[in-house]
Amino acid sequence: MAGIVVIGTQWGDEGKGKYIDILSSNTDYVVRFSGGNNAGHTIVHDGVKYALHLLPSGILRKNITCIVANGVVIDPAVLLMELDRLESQKVERAALYISDRAHVIMPWHIVLDGLQESKRGKDGLGTTKRGIGPAYSDKTERCGIRMGDLMDAEAFKEKVYANIEIKNAIIEKVYGGEPLDPEKIIADYLGYAERLKPYVRDVNSLIHVALEQGKTVLFEGAQATFLDLDFGTYPYVTSSNPIAGGVCTGAGVGPKMITEVLGVMKAYTSRVGAGPFVTEQINEIGDTIRELGHEYGTTTGRPRRCGWLDAVMLKYAARVNGLTGFCMNHLDTIGKLDSIKLCVNYKLDGKIIDYYPANLKELERVEPVYEEFESWKGVDISKVRSFDDLPEAAKRYVRRIEEITGVKMKYIGVGPEREQTIVM
Repeated sequence: MAGIVVIGTQWGDEGKGKYIDILSSNTDYVVRFSGGNNAGHTIVHDGVKYALHLLPSGILRKNITCIVANGVVIDPAVLLMELDRLESQKVERAALYISDRAHVIMPWHIVLDGLQESKRGKDGLGTTKRGIGPAYSDKTERCGIRMGDLMDAEAFKEKVYANIEIKNAIIEKVYGGEPLDPEKIIADYLGYAERLKPYVRDVNSLIHVALEQGKTVLFEGAQATFLDLDFGTYPYVTSSNPIAGGVCTGAGVGPKMITEVLGVMKAYTSRVGAGPFVTEQINEIGDTIRELGHEYGTTTGRPRRCGWLDAVMLKYAARVNGLTGFCMNHLDTIGKLDSIKLCVNYKLDGKIIDYYPANLKELERVEPVYEEFESWKGVDISKVRSFDDLPEAAKRYVRRIEEITGVKMKYIGVGPEREQTIVM
């Protein structure tokens, strides 16, 4: 039995899709356990770029089974659009199953997400306005609609009518928006249901039987540790638990079924949306990293905020997730700068601290303590496939990250392609 978890250790966009795609070559199942289509995974294979938002990153491997588990919130229109796009690209994809327990993103979730964010004004959270937060709110409030409900026309109609009066009242009377038409919603969504019906089933038994039979199951996270609802930079977070512990509730497996936890990171730090960012470089360095790393959101196209790698964050992520290894991306990118800085400690009010502050006012006062490294500018490492063949400066940088965090590198990305990876 092997239950492998792949999660992000920063604010998302670390390139998890690449490593899930690589690992899935020796995997039987890939299970997406959290988030919605506010997440984007980009995979480059044979020079073709695939942008995935709801489909597990293993979908490009035809000999495995992909599962969208109960912890995911699903926009049926987006899911069908992704399936249609792969079909148009003539991709031989993996088998796919969707949990009947997964919650459905409804039109009122999307409308309310946009209205709420607009109402916040300058204090906005940077939400993608895809309806993810309101869908999770309804799940917690126990008025949500699940995929199993969507497959039952009468049950679905009842739940739409039960929701629409209060949702329209909030949209109109609180935010001044336009009411939604329940009949159109029902017609649209029952159309989605007809197409999705072959995929929807109880997936929990599939996962458990696979593990009991000694198969390898890869659990795929969306977003990342510092967007976690409990352990991230709250309230500038997502509405679910994308940390390793979220696998237990998001896919219905016990902790003893998890045998390995891999944390994906960049060789620098980036963030989309609002919130604190200790090592952010609002200057030429940040702009250069953004352009060299093509740091624009997969889902939104928004330019990402960029800065130096924060090893304090990585150490915190290692503890929260129980990491057994790191998967680095963009070592090639950071090496193109004239010199490199690594944040090794935080100083708060003149004193070194040994924790990651929950209080945002404290976090805003934190000063990063940097160590500086020479770069390997001018040396093309994109074809390097052995750690020993990397420039000495690159090796020193990697080893220092391992030393601070106490976690070894398992993989190092030296380019976006599947093959541009050093296996440690």
